[in-house]
This record gives sequence, C-alpha cells and structure tokens, in this order.
Amino acid sequence: MAKNHLEVLNALDIAKTQLYHFTAIVIAGMGFFTDAYDLFCISLVTKLLGRIYYTHGDKPGSLPPNVAAAVNGVALVGTLVGQLFFGWLGDKMGRKRVYGMTLMIMVIFSICSGLSFGHEPRLVIATLCFCRFWLGFGIGGDYPLSATIMSEYANKKTRGAFIAAVFAMQGFGILAGGMVAIIISSAFQARFKSPDFATVGAASTVPQADYVWRIILMFGAVPAAMTYYWRMKMPETARYTALVAKNAKQAAADMSKVLQVEIQEEQEKAEQITAEERNSFGLFSKKFLHRHGLHLLGTTSTWFLLDIAFYSQNLFQKDIFSAVGWIPPAASMNAIEEVYKIARAQTLIALCSTVPGYWFTVAFIDRIGRFKIQLMGFLFMTVFMFGLAFPYNHWTLKENRIGFIIMYALTFFFANFGPNSTTFVVPAEIFPARLRSTCHGISAAAGKAGAIVGAFGFLYAAQSQDRTKTDAGYPPGIGVKNSLIMLGCINFAGALMTFLVPESNGKSLEEMSGENEDDGTMPPSSDGRTVPV
Repeated sequence: MAKNHLEVLNALDIAKTQLYHFTAIVIAGMGFFTDAYDLFCISLVTKLLGRIYYTHGDKPGSLPPNVAAAVNGVALVGTLVGQLFFGWLGDKMGRKRVYGMTLMIMVIFSICSGLSFGHEPRLVIATLCFCRFWLGFGIGGDYPLSATIMSEYANKKTRGAFIAAVFAMQGFGILAGGMVAIIISSAFQARFKSPDFATVGAASTVPQADYVWRIILMFGAVPAAMTYYWRMKMPETARYTALVAKNAKQAAADMSKVLQVEIQEEQEKAEQITAEERNSFGLFSKKFLHRHGLHLLGTTSTWFLLDIAFYSQNLFQKDIFSAVGWIPPAASMNAIEEVYKIARAQTLIALCSTVPGYWFTVAFIDRIGRFKIQLMGFLFMTVFMFGLAFPYNHWTLKENRIGFIIMYALTFFFANFGPNSTTFVVPAEIFPARLRSTCHGISAAAGKAGAIVGAFGFLYAAQSQDRTKTDAGYPPGIGVKNSLIMLGCINFAGALMTFLVPESNGKSLEEMSGENEDDGTMPPSSDGRTVPV
C-alpha cells in the first residue's frame, strides 16, 4: 500500500524496544504525573480552605457554591484553552520547542498557587483562581505534545502501550497527591494539636493550617522542575523534522544517534512527499473534512462524553467515604485531621481502582486493539451506571453499601481500562504529522469541556428534588438516581460514537494518516477496511 516511505520513519516503525523508548516514556510521563497531581490535589484542600476562610457560626466552614466552582473549575478552563493553543503551536513551532514552555508555566504557577495577596478570603481565592487558570494553561499543552512526541518516537508494534504508559502516569500523580497530603497533614497534626470542631468550634483550625494547603499545592512544581533538563535534551521528533520542517537530513542525523544505526538522508524524497497536494491540505479544507472529518468527530465526541462521566465521580464519593467510615462527620475532626482523612480516602481509591485500570490498558492495548478496549469500557460503564441507578434506593441501605462501593470501583476501573486511556492514544495516531498536535489538542479540549459539564453541571443536577435536602447554597436538582441514569445514557452514546474512530493497532502513523498512500485510498476504518475516496 505504501507508495513512499522515508527510511528514517521506517527505522522508527520497526525498531526494537530500546532504552530510548523508556527514557521518552519517563520524560513525557513525568509531565502527566505533574498534570494529575496539580489538577487533583485541589480537591484535597477545598474543605480546609472553607474552614480557614468561611467558618461562621456553629458549623465547620465550607466554600460557597460559586467559590467552590471557581476554585475547582478554573484549572479545567485553563487546561482547555492550553490544549487548543499549544496543540496548534506544536505543529507550527515543533514539539520540542513548545514542550519546555509548558513545563516552565507549570513550575511557575504551581509555586504561585501557594502564594496570595493578603489574607482576606476574597484576595486569597482571587489569587488562587488566577494562578490555577495559568497552571491549567500549561497542563493543557502537555496533553497534545506528550501524546504526539511519544507516538512519533514509538515503533508501530508497541506504540499503543508506550502512549498509554505516558497517560498512566496520571494514576501515580493522583496517588502522589494523596500521599503528599497525608505526610504534610500528619506532620502538622503532630506539631500543632487541636481538639475537634464540636469541642472548641473555630479554634479547631489552628493558624498554621494555612500553610498546609499552600505546601500541598506548591509541591507540584518539584516533579515538573526535575523533568525540564531532560525534556530540553530530547531531539525533535523525526516525523516533525522530515514531514513538517522538511529537513530530512536533520531527521536522519537525530535518529541515527537515538537508534544507533546509519540512516540515509533522502532529502529529495522528503521534499517530494511534502510537496504533493495530498499531503498539503489544511485543517479547514474540504480534503481534510473528506479524509479525517469523521475521525475528528469520533475523537472529540468520545472524549467529551467520557469526561462527563469520569469527572462526575464526585456525585458519589461523599456517600462512599462516609459509608465505610473513611471520613467521619466534619464536626468530629479538626481542620488538619480532615485533610488527612480525605487524602487517605482518595489514596485508597487510586490504589484500588484508578492505577490498576490504567496499567491494564498498557498491558492489553496492543493485543486487543484500541477500538475493542474503548467499546468494552464504555459498555461496562453503561452497565455499572445503570446498575447503580435503577436500584439506587437499595444501595442507600447501610447493609448494601459495600456492593455500592464495588460497583463504583468497577465503573472507574473500566473507565481507565477503556476510553479514559484510548481517547488519549488514538488522536495521536490517526492524523497527518503537520496537523497531529492540533487535532489531538482539539480532541483533548472537547474532553475538558465534558469534564466541566461532568464536574459542575452534574453537581447541581444531582441535588435532591426536595429543596429541604439540598446541599447548602444549591438549588433543587433531578436527584442522584436520575443523574446516574443520564450518565448511563451518555456512556452508551460514547460506545456508539466509538464506531467513528479507526483502529490503528499495528499500523504505521503514515498508513493511518494517508501520508504515504495512493490518492485512491484513505485510512482504514475501525473494522480494518480501506475506504475508497
């Protein structure tokens, strides 16, 4: 099928797994480790922020709904913007040049997130939101760049596992966030002891508690800073250098060092390939719409639908944590103790469900294929969401809570051993090199739009229909049961949209994008067929 294929790209496709593959996984993966730490550590300290700055009266303070939405959501908005901007910039300036920018933004604003102008609640929250928006902006750039760099470095036999391994570092980042919070809160609890809120009221929040949340947020700068040097040492990917920058000589020289083999330059062939009309259409052209329009619709819609369900998990966390006694009533703890209990609970969830799901994908993605794993994951999530929803009153009984926890864990195990991983992998494999980072950024940004809907839309929707039973400051909603039914339908829609996404298992990037195909064909569909143009 291939008409032209540069020797340097063929060498990458057939290369045996070597040290440089694992080096690239660690370098790109540490970015995702930091991303997850920074995005999810805020949930560990929001209760503490409420106690420090919003305690009035005889109940432990909590963030007002609008403040809580801003603190938790502003980083997601920044991430969405960063994914679009840096995805586009990665195709314009090169993956490596932009890669260092995103990391430096993350380092600077991780540190700034723990600082504030003054000690008044409004100033503290405004500073925090400003810094977390720009932190999210840097995090957003890491999505398309890490995925694209790893896909362009990998061989075609184990490419899926390598890209999935980069994404799987998120699980360790979430785990690290919980462990850092446990260590810091334990240290402060031992040094600055205080009775619980029920005994001494607002005095249960010692002044030193203000340092706890700041240290936890600022710690995110450490792994990002440690990775910067190694990112700058990575050579630009051969596919960008040869197919976008049109410098086959540099691409051959870079990959000769990496692969430790002699590679022919083929400058003429590279110029011929990139000059052909079929390899020069833009993102907003009819040619792109014809060849990849449905693929982009598939990657954006599935990531959007997946993240609605994935980020809605806060609907049942409070029920689960209280059901097993991991988090006692707030009044029975002091402020720092509450941070410890929340961190311990989230660490256990990460250990039992989040991390294993990611690594199951790494183990099986190149055996089973992306399409089957994504379809399976969406269908299992649909089943478990409906299994939680229809007998919801049954699960609320105390004797049935263990079953509820198991169903919850399985739902998010199959999110990670399923579409949460594959939606990250596939957009880095199926689009042309000159548009690969841009299209991945668009797909990822659609996911973050879904995350905003899931995290905040369903937070309001899940409120009780009875006004007297809603959380403080929230209007009545449709209830948890109806919200779970909606989420089950969303997961099923994700399964249907998966049929728009082609299977890329075992194929070269150029074969998937059509960059080395005859004009009469386009990339294979999800069932492996070649579709005529």
